[in-house]
Amino acid sequence: MHSIAYHHVDVFAPRAFTGNSLTVFPEAEGLNGAQMLAITRELRHFESIFLQPTDTPNTYRARVFDLIEELDFAGHPILGAASVLHDLRHSVEKETWSFVLNTKTVTATTSCNENGHSALLDQGKPEFFGEVQQTFLGELVAALNLSLSDLSSRFPPEVISTGLRYLVVPIECGLDRARIVHRNFDALLATVGAQFAYVLDVNALEGRHWNNNGLLEDVATGSGAGTVGAYVVKRERVPANQEFILQQGRFTGRPSEIRVLGTGSSSHVCSVLVGGEVARVGRGVLETLP
Repeated sequence: MHSIAYHHVDVFAPRAFTGNSLTVFPEAEGLNGAQMLAITRELRHFESIFLQPTDTPNTYRARVFDLIEELDFAGHPILGAASVLHDLRHSVEKETWSFVLNTKTVTATTSCNENGHSALLDQGKPEFFGEVQQTFLGELVAALNLSLSDLSSRFPPEVISTGLRYLVVPIECGLDRARIVHRNFDALLATVGAQFAYVLDVNALEGRHWNNNGLLEDVATGSGAGTVGAYVVKRERVPANQEFILQQGRFTGRPSEIRVLGTGSSSHVCSVLVGGEVARVGRGVLETLP
């Protein structure tokens, strides 16, 4: 393989140059993980996704990378990839796609709209790993440049996963100040069994998320939105089976809207669906590979 084609889309966006940008490689056979990571770092999007067709129709092996490592799961890359596949098929009907990830298989549906596509990802049944003990809370909050007084008095921080383990940190003020200021945030999160943190303004339903080194803020986090969906249904902040909009990206200059739906009941969240609009931006070819 000497060259490879890619597509550039913006996810959770009604038009190009808003939302969360992504590069999709629909035919990535022959690339190894080191090459995929090098390509992702070269293109500098928050994440890239690499697809390989399988023998099953509409089913693809998918590998997702951010600028640091390979991820076992991610939301906005799956939604963007599904929309690119829909576009390549030139379909006007609703389509369903399956993506085989490292640890799970997920399903997304796509349909056309006037701006591009709309995509919806079923993240499956969430896992709840428990509230954060008080002994860890002060250091975690300080690591996010927040104080204990910023936390919600009604909703406790909790670790939840729909594929990646997020510490959901509900606050009632201070979202504008939130950022990672701890030098070893990975290790700090590991003390409570989390991989990432998602700071949620529980009143406005607006969130923020960063790479764990704190250098790059994510525009719109599909995997994080899934854990938020599970959290707000369990805590009865949003009724089960009622879609809501999670806002993210305002502080990056790319406001995004993420559609979230938690099904089941507050005592038994069955699944979380996350979706939004996907806008086409462009396509290209890498003529030299790492």
